Amino acid sequence: MGLLLAGIFYPLVLTWLAKLLLFSQQPERADLILVLGGDFWGPRALRGAELGTRGYANKVMISGPPYQNQPESDLAIHDLVGKGYPRELFASFPITARSTVEEAIAVCPELRRLSVQRVLIVTALYHARRANLVFRLFCPGISFRSVGAADAQFEPQNWWKTERCRKIFFSEWQKIIATVFWKYPEYNLTHPWRSSSNQTEKLLRPSDSQRRLPP
Repeated sequence: MGLLLAGIFYPLVLTWLAKLLLFSQQPERADLILVLGGDFWGPRALRGAELGTRGYANKVMISGPPYQNQPESDLAIHDLVGKGYPRELFASFPITARSTVEEAIAVCPELRRLSVQRVLIVTALYHARRANLVFRLFCPGISFRSVGAADAQFEPQNWWKTERCRKIFFSEWQKIIATVFWKYPEYNLTHPWRSSSNQTEKLLRPSDSQRRLPP
């Protein structure tokens, strides 16, 4: 009986944990749309361009590290313009960051320079929850909403059966835990003025406006 129950509930729990990664909020009018690096030819860049053309912000900023000695953001914009999107909609922001935390730290000063108050973050659906957490922690004072772009690389149903999905699942959860319990506390040791002692707890509580995608 115990083995039978385990066989029933174990896959349900694993699927629930995977779906918990999937996060997308209803887009609202913002000062800027920020497309995170890592997929300049894929769905996140297209989703950002779509939101821009629908009027959710006047400018779509695309960040990203170098790719074959060229800024990933420039390659993304070139690809989008080739698909018919207007060049003036986009702004390129090349960075050398190799993690979401480093990307937030690199982009935040530019957001402040532009005096933006509301930003739509566009990234892969499975990465959107972590990205939202990271930017709210490392770039306080700006309102961030995450809009997830559908990505065929991760399938929450039966994710444990494929190596690609297993890698994404464990990587995302490990990085979420590391962000909350290591990266952010470590950063605050050198930037003690940035936040109050209860900010982490506050950010981990979902707000009323947050919407998880239906199963």
